[in-house]
Amino acid sequence: MLFNSFAFLLVFLPLTLAAHAAVERYQPAYRLLFLTLISIAFYGYWEWRFVPMLALSILLNWLVARAFQKSRRQGTEKGWIIITATALNLLALGFFKYTGFLVDALNNLGAASLIRPEIALPLGISFFTFHHVMYLTDLKAGRAPEYDLNRYALYIGFFPQVLAGPLVRWSEIMDQFDQRPFRGGWEERAARGIMLLTLGLAKKVLIGDPLAEYVNPVFAAAAAGNPITVFEAWQAVLGFAFQIYFDFSGYTDMALGIALLFGIMLPQNFDSPYRATSLQDFWRRWHMTLSRFLRDYLYIPLGGSRKGLAIQLLALLATMALGGLWHGADWTFVAWGVAHGLGLCAGVLWRRGNLPFPPLLGWLLTFLFVILCWVLFRATSFTAALAIYKAMLGFAPLGTGFKWRALAVAAAFAMIGPTSWNLAHKIPLSRWAAWLFALLFVAILLKIGDDANYEFIYFQF
Repeated sequence: MLFNSFAFLLVFLPLTLAAHAAVERYQPAYRLLFLTLISIAFYGYWEWRFVPMLALSILLNWLVARAFQKSRRQGTEKGWIIITATALNLLALGFFKYTGFLVDALNNLGAASLIRPEIALPLGISFFTFHHVMYLTDLKAGRAPEYDLNRYALYIGFFPQVLAGPLVRWSEIMDQFDQRPFRGGWEERAARGIMLLTLGLAKKVLIGDPLAEYVNPVFAAAAAGNPITVFEAWQAVLGFAFQIYFDFSGYTDMALGIALLFGIMLPQNFDSPYRATSLQDFWRRWHMTLSRFLRDYLYIPLGGSRKGLAIQLLALLATMALGGLWHGADWTFVAWGVAHGLGLCAGVLWRRGNLPFPPLLGWLLTFLFVILCWVLFRATSFTAALAIYKAMLGFAPLGTGFKWRALAVAAAFAMIGPTSWNLAHKIPLSRWAAWLFALLFVAILLKIGDDANYEFIYFQF
């Protein structure tokens, strides 16, 4: 069920919170087991056939961790166990996500004539696979301890973050599982959790979803080969830039708020990315937990900045290309990642030259670069992307009816207003704040009941 649905907001979440409080009060020893079971039930609501796969993934990786720790205690450390398990995790991800992509690539190259298999993509597989990889890598490096099966299962499958993140390191959450949810200050944590949930819903339902009306028809027309105007192209590209921000950051706010209602604080994932004054700054603010993963588990192992400029640039390019491929099994995603890799490489060279870069100019160029790259991310083919680019550059009729008001509102909230994280954690708790958020929540419920309930964009990744 979607976070932005009546089923979740009015049934699942209240009942789960009430049951969690009852278990904590009368059977506290079973609280974590309850959270694990309810997380599996939440995952199974989407597609029960993938529950065995998630459960098997958790069990096998936990057994691997246990076997490795046993070998370490016996003085016969078997690092190959971790390496093999990591490779198998990535192979499983590759099978479900990239088999069709690989078949198409081989067919297009003339190397084969294969029938493209239809393989259902398990929801959240990209995220829970990376959680396995983070833990196993840190375990091998001696940074992570061994955990019991229940805690490990909860780390992988905790329902607020199992489907689309954020990517949470074991060190950021494991200790919190053992803290009492109703310890001192729980009322404030719950209140701020409700604030985050409400703000995330507002970003998704009131800003992000309406922008789809200005985005989807234009990209669909480009994919179909139909003519589009200059105004339509710019409207669609700007609209998507803000749509994906409010959609995904809204989801993250909801996930963080829901987790906080259970006494768990998940890490911040967005920090006003469209205020960035460089591409490096953008990736420190956008999908921050993924950026950290790519840096610590891919870029640095590839050499990072420690082995000379050439290795650094190649590592950046490879990291971002793989990051693009992680987002989707299509060459447009790879091109999106490569474009960002080239942009980051240019930034490295610019900084190496100690060349001046005024912040205002840096912001303008960064924003322009990012939105131009979003075309590759959103378009269904290079042909469709090229049609959008041509129209943006003026090789099309000018058109009429530019929806500047909706875009201006979205831009104001994205670039000027406070972040949801700061607002929810720093606003003084008072009666007027409670009334304000209650009214906002009611408005959101009315909007959910009135409109189509759009799924989250990142669910497809």
